[in-house]
Amino acid sequence: MDAFYASVEQRDDPALRGKPVAVGGSSGRGVVAAASYEARRFGIRSAMPSATARRRCPGLIFVKPRFDAYRAVSNQIRAIFADYTPHVEPLSLDEAYLDVTEDLRGIGSATAIAVEIRARIRAETGLTASAGVSYNKFLAKLASDQNKPDGLCVVTPRQGPAFVAGLPVKRFHGVGPVTAAKMARLGIETGADLRACSLEFLQRNFGSSGPYYHDLARAICHRQVRADRERKSIGAEDTFMNDLKTEADLVAELDRIAATVWSRIAERSISGRTVTLKVKFQDFRIVTRARSLPAAVPDREQFLAIGVSLLRGLLPMEKGVRLLGLTLSGLEAPDAAPPQLGLPI
Repeated sequence: MDAFYASVEQRDDPALRGKPVAVGGSSGRGVVAAASYEARRFGIRSAMPSATARRRCPGLIFVKPRFDAYRAVSNQIRAIFADYTPHVEPLSLDEAYLDVTEDLRGIGSATAIAVEIRARIRAETGLTASAGVSYNKFLAKLASDQNKPDGLCVVTPRQGPAFVAGLPVKRFHGVGPVTAAKMARLGIETGADLRACSLEFLQRNFGSSGPYYHDLARAICHRQVRADRERKSIGAEDTFMNDLKTEADLVAELDRIAATVWSRIAERSISGRTVTLKVKFQDFRIVTRARSLPAAVPDREQFLAIGVSLLRGLLPMEKGVRLLGLTLSGLEAPDAAPPQLGLPI
């Protein structure tokens, strides 16, 4: 979807249309969750501090997020997907992979399916979507960003290697900022640069990721679309208006965050064994601590107790805390079958 949260807000409030809009907190330590394309012309991007965004665009309009509205639209869009293929792998509320090999409507062309889906999204939600069509997930993802907003990009098997060669490696899935910076130091800026590197060179410099990067440079990707992709964790975090130092203040905030996380856990009827605490200090240093139980965390009280125990292991705090987060991982459905023991043949 194109600027999804901001586009929903502009759709629902005509007064916002054509204006620079940011969804997120407008004061203190708020951050931009999404920016309209009018705002992006000023260099405003998601995760940018709200204060920075306001300096770049004094006329920026901040809107509080309405996640219930975004989820409702997301469900509409996923229902459209289901008319074309059962193989849908959601990445977030506004993005998904579709494997259309099982062509439920007998359309016979992935590109024609993408055209029809985009038209239905516009007709049924009033919003625009961009699509990438290709023969693997890596290329489809790159293509989906190529002609935004409201665009379609098709990369055929014949075009794949040349398409990759002309792109900066920092756009590749699996190449984060740290890896991109390391590649730049090694003279690797584009897909063509990456393709010129031998497998031995990439393994020497990037370890087990070397073969993966070697494949990407040749437009090769073996990742499958997984409609049953399991969620690995559920969590929440919050950034505070003022740095916190005292145990009482930190525990009070952790209690509130734990309640949020546990409501999401209960909503999904799942359980988990590992609790992870995240602490970001005023100097932006991040520390995480985790504890795993032999069985699932039984309730919110125990979830919070483990979080508090992990927090107390970091006390006293020499520097103020600007962010706290709690996550539950090692997830499984409550009725999941016990693991089977392997038997020798």
